[in-house]
Amino acid sequence: MNEISTENIAPATKAKILGEALPYIKRFYDRTIVIKYGGNAMTDPTLKDCFARDVVLLKLVGMNPVVVHGGGPQIDDLLKRVGKQGRFIQGMRVTDEETMDIVEMVLGGQVNKEIVNLINRHGGKAVGLTGQDGNFIRAKKLLMPNKDKPDEFIDIGQVGEIVSIDPSIIAFLDTGDFIPVIAPIGVGADGETYNINADVVAGKIAEILKAEKLVLLTNTPGVLDQNGRLLTGVTPKDIDAMVEDGTLSGGMLPKIGSALDAARSGVRSVHIIDGRVEHALLLEILTDQGVGTLIKSK
Repeated sequence: MNEISTENIAPATKAKILGEALPYIKRFYDRTIVIKYGGNAMTDPTLKDCFARDVVLLKLVGMNPVVVHGGGPQIDDLLKRVGKQGRFIQGMRVTDEETMDIVEMVLGGQVNKEIVNLINRHGGKAVGLTGQDGNFIRAKKLLMPNKDKPDEFIDIGQVGEIVSIDPSIIAFLDTGDFIPVIAPIGVGADGETYNINADVVAGKIAEILKAEKLVLLTNTPGVLDQNGRLLTGVTPKDIDAMVEDGTLSGGMLPKIGSALDAARSGVRSVHIIDGRVEHALLLEILTDQGVGTLIKSK
């Protein structure tokens, strides 16, 4: 994948593009944008570079980006190296004690630091966090409902559901123009650590911060119908029908669930966008042409 070149774009066209961005910059000035960073955008060198530049630009024009990242491919790679195979139930990673050690190592260490360094290299002031820092994300064990036996629950190990999020640390960082980069690891009442789905963390942080936007980067163009066509706008009723008929399943379920919860809880707009498109964030936030699906609250 090659970097988009602007050398052959006429000056008048460049001016038009910049002019198109101005109303969005004004509208979203000093507003919080929560971004779930995952998929190919985390592994392709060009896309990683585009993402970091986009985040820095959003900060420079007066918005408050908050990044929540996953790290599934990196976790799977390390699991394979120690002879383990990753397993998922209803889109959630089964996390035994050994897997949790790897999750903490990869998310809280390798991936978080890489994103922080990348943003800083492009002129931002990023700070890495996990939910353990200042007991920022409090969690408890998640028990998954058994679809086949409604009265039973499935224990998938050290996987957590969010009890509470303390927004004060993000507010403090914002006063210093820092960009928070958050690994989705929670802490329990007795200090135990929990692996939490990054889409869920991003959605809940967007709710708590009363964010203007929640943007979820994926490896698909957005929400697709049964014929593979992109749905640019969907409602909760549409989503319920697609889950029921199996159009949405697997890893898309927690993503859609967190998007709906955020939309219903006051986040002004929720977008599922194609992270494989260069500068997808800027296209979605600063231009008339979006690159994904808008989740409507009604």
